[in-house]
Parts: sequence; structure tokens; C-alpha cells
Amino acid sequence: MAEFTMELNDEQKEVRDWLHGFAADVIRPAAAEWDEREETPWPVIQEAAKVGIYSLDFYAQQYFDPTGLGIPMAMEELFWGDAGIALSIVGTGLAAVGVLANGTEEQIGTWIPQMYGDAGDVKVAAFCSSEPDAGSDVASMRTRAVYDEAKDEWVLNGTKTWATNGGIANVHVVVAVVDPELGSKGHASFIIPPNTPGLSQGQKFKKHGIRASHTAEVVLEDARVPGSCLLGGKEKLDERLARARERAKAGGERVKNAAMATFEASRPAVGAMAVGTARAAYEVALDYARTREQFGRPIIDNQGVAFQLADMRTSIDAARLLVWRASWMAVNGKPFTAAEGSMSKLFASETAKKVTAEAIQILGGNGYTREYPVERMHRDAAIYTIFEGTSEIQRLVIARTLAGMPIR
Repeated sequence: MAEFTMELNDEQKEVRDWLHGFAADVIRPAAAEWDEREETPWPVIQEAAKVGIYSLDFYAQQYFDPTGLGIPMAMEELFWGDAGIALSIVGTGLAAVGVLANGTEEQIGTWIPQMYGDAGDVKVAAFCSSEPDAGSDVASMRTRAVYDEAKDEWVLNGTKTWATNGGIANVHVVVAVVDPELGSKGHASFIIPPNTPGLSQGQKFKKHGIRASHTAEVVLEDARVPGSCLLGGKEKLDERLARARERAKAGGERVKNAAMATFEASRPAVGAMAVGTARAAYEVALDYARTREQFGRPIIDNQGVAFQLADMRTSIDAARLLVWRASWMAVNGKPFTAAEGSMSKLFASETAKKVTAEAIQILGGNGYTREYPVERMHRDAAIYTIFEGTSEIQRLVIARTLAGMPIR
């Protein structure tokens, strides 16, 4: 087990500086254009693939960093560049985490490489959990998966929404109901291979922020997939469902469902994304306050502005520490006895919203225009308190954990 430390080692610093350079030289110059276009920035993703950032090897290396700091460090630097483009680069990771959390070794080896493709033929993947009537309330999910024993196939029907890369992905990971009587315990995750008949893209959403990231509905109409596409395999699913039925009869504790397993693994990473956006806005505001003069002196000389910047920096550093703690705990097998993963996501996402709003205020009228990046950062930051569990859901998870109650 790695000891918790706030000091990056030499290798981590080298990776951080490399990522920061890519964010500064490639992502930031393209940010305004792709935000306006509201399209997937394929050229930037391809550049990331060429240098090795958009690749299974890179994320595996960060994921298995024994300190737990590889992923949050990478997320912070990329999202410091631009949230929309960064999400296009890392969005495939959520689907990959879904496979890592629930799949067999064979499934991991088969499908995750197909999610990324290679530098000459870049691919993306999508994780599909939310539905029009089932966002935070995963127990209300309606997408059904029915097993056709004669053909050893699963037949999926339903509509998923808010799916990053939905419809344009090479590989979709879909959470569906296999036993409606068990509620959220009756869910399972499925791989939908490329070009599967019955899968189509529904509405593509025009969003307030992260507009360079593709978000759309995914429609499943009698989409058939081989039995081998059930993550974890049918034997494991049958055993899990049997245990859930026994617990239900006995009034026992709820068990973890497939979607929750993915979200729990990714929440500190989302917190790191929020830290990156907040830090970017803070740095713009700090530089502006040092150089912008009013009444014959830089505005940072005014106590009101200086104190505001002090609070911004303090909140950012506190958010990073919560993210790093949760990430270290996760990789070292420490249980989240106080919902530390949700804590990190909650505090960091709220910090990003607050800091980006304060950055606009410090820049005044300039901050409200698209000539400066803080208005885009503020629009982007709004998503952090919504996706992968709203702030209200994070508070609910924390409160139920502290009370010793099961997380539904």
C-alpha cells in the first residue's frame, strides 16, 4: 500500500508537465472554435492519440498508479485546458471503467481496445445509464434486456439519454433491467458491439456548456447482442440475482448495482475535472487583477478583490485535497466509510461553479464577453453539479453513509 502524500514524484511531475503542455498548446487554442461549433473535435482527439494521451495504455498507467494520483492529476491538467474538448478526450474512459468494474478479463481485453482504436483510426465509446425518466433515480430504469436462451442472445429495448458520445461511439456500454422485481438490484451492463442493428442515435442535445462534447439519446429497438456481451457473464449474473432475491425475502441490505459501481469508481475523477476548470478560471482572474488598473492601481490592491482571490485559491486547494484523498483511498482498497468519493465530487463541483462565477465578477464586463474564456468556463462548470450524480444526490449518499443506511 502506498503512503498518502501530497508530493508528486519525479515521474508524476514529468507526466503532469507533459499534459499541461498539451493542454496549453493544443487544447486551449482550439477551445473557443469547438465550443462555437458544438461538434466533436476529432482533430484534437487525433492529436491526443498521436502523442499517446488518448490511448488505453496511458489511462491504464494512470489508473494503476499505486498512489492513486495518476487519474486526478491527468483530469485536472486536461480540463484546465478546456472542459468540452477534454471531455471529448476522456469521455470514453467512463465506458472503459464500466467494463473494468463489471467485466471479465476476456471482456476487458476484447472491448476496451476497440473503444479507443488507434492514432490512424480513432474511435470513441459511450456509457449509457440515464433515461428520460430515470436519471439520479436508477431504480426507475425502464430499458429491458431479455435473454433468448435458444440463440444465446440478449434483446435490448429502451431509450438512454445524456450519453456522452451516444450514437457516434464504436462501442456502447448499456445498463439495462434484467429482473424488474428487484429494482436497482436487477440491473446488468451490456456491451453493444459496433454496427449492431437496432441501436440508433436519437436527439443530439444543444447544451449550455461542454459544447465540444457530443451528448445524445441512444435508442435501442430489439437490439440483439451475443450472450458473451453481458458484462461479468450469465453465471455471475444469476448468482447475484439469486442473492438479491434471498436478501429481498429476508428484508436484507441492498446490493450494489452496475451503474452505481461505475459512478462510485469515477466520482473523484469528476471532482478532478472540476478542480481543473476552477483553477483555470482562477488563474485568468488572478492575472487580470494584477494587470487591470482602476483609480491608478491594479485592482488586486483592493481588499475586496484580493480577499475574493484568496477564498478562490483556498477552495480550489481544499477541493484538490479531497479528490486526492478519495483517489488514494480507492486505489489502496480503503472503504469510503464517510462517502469520501461523493464528498470530493460534491465539494469540487460546487467550488468550480462558485470560482468561475467569481472570475467573471473580477473581470467585470470583460468577463461577460466571449473575448475572455471565463464565461465559457462558467458555462462548462455548471455540469459538474449535475452529471454522475447531482450535488443533492451526493449529499444524500454522504448522509445515508454517515447514518449507516444502505445506498439505493
